[in-house]
Amino acid sequence: MADLLQIPVDLPVGSVSAVWEPVDGGDVVVIAHGAGTGKDHPFLLGFAEALRAEGFSTLRFNFPYVDAGRRMPGPAAQSITTWRGVVEWVRQQAPEARVFASGRSYGGRMASMAVAAGLDVDALVYLGYPLHPPGKPEKPRVEHLPAVAPPQLFVSGTIDPFIQPHAQFEAAVASCQDARIEWVDGGGHSFEVKGRKRPASEIGAELAPLVVEFLSSVP
Repeated sequence: MADLLQIPVDLPVGSVSAVWEPVDGGDVVVIAHGAGTGKDHPFLLGFAEALRAEGFSTLRFNFPYVDAGRRMPGPAAQSITTWRGVVEWVRQQAPEARVFASGRSYGGRMASMAVAAGLDVDALVYLGYPLHPPGKPEKPRVEHLPAVAPPQLFVSGTIDPFIQPHAQFEAAVASCQDARIEWVDGGGHSFEVKGRKRPASEIGAELAPLVVEFLSSVP
C-alpha cells in the first residue's frame, strides 16, 4: 500500500512530498521526476509499478519547486540537498536494503550530481539523461560524471535530441568509472516511438525489464 508522506530535507521548506511503496525484503529504487513534471506523472507510476512487480520497493518524491507549484527547477543545490535527505530517509526505513537512485531527465542528472558530491547509493539509472539542451551540444553537462563511482545505466532513445550527436554522448558515458548505455530504438526523450502510440504509464513500465536486469547485476 502506498504511504503518502513528507520527508525532511535540510532546506527552508523543511520537507518534500513523497510516496513510499515498500515490498517486503526488496531493495529500494528511489525515483525522481523530470524538470516539468512531478512524482505522480503516469510514466513514473507505470515504471514504479513494474519495478514492484519484480520485487523492488519504490519511493517517488517531488523536488521543492514542484511542491511550491512552480514548473521550472530552482537552484541545483536545492535538488541535490533533496536527494540527500530522501536517500537518508530511505536508509532509515530499510537499513538492510540496497538503495538505487533513478530519475527521468533532470531528476537523474541531479542524482548524478549528488553522488559526485558524496551521496552514497549502490547504483544509478538515468531515464533519458539530458546531456545538453536540445540543439546545444556545445553546452554538455558532463564535468561531474567521472566522479560518480557506483555503476550507472543510461537508458536513452536513439532520437532523443538531448543526446545528439551520439558520439558525444558515448564519449561522456565512456568517461565514467562504470557505466553503460541501453538504447531504445526510435525513442525520443520521453521514449515515445513514432508509429507506436502508447500511454505514458505503459512506456514507463516497458523500461523496467532493462533496469531490473542491470540492478540484478550490481554487486
